[in-house]
Amino acid sequence: MTSGLHTTLAIIGLAAVTVVARGFFLLPRRAWAVPAWLQRSLQLAPLAALVAVLAPEIFMANGHLLTTWREARLPSALAATLWYAWRPGVLGPLIVGLCVYLPLRLLLGW
Repeated sequence: MTSGLHTTLAIIGLAAVTVVARGFFLLPRRAWAVPAWLQRSLQLAPLAALVAVLAPEIFMANGHLLTTWREARLPSALAATLWYAWRPGVLGPLIVGLCVYLPLRLLLGW
């Protein structure tokens, strides 16, 4: 019974923190200005989040840094990056990366 009570209290506490955090910007009666340095920083936040998610997926396997270049993710990431540098977009790098990754993984067993 105690674990059920703890779970319920945790859910209520997390819900309260979420409501307060999200409603924090709606509660003031007057608008407040965001400093220019913070606006610039927030523009880089999506890129930083993307790198934080993708870098471990590309450069790590089983919780350790890659020790060999024979990993299909490395050439596929390089090919997708080069394609994006040539023609920015979402679909092109995805297709190019998969076209490099799949043969290396399925045919060569990397």
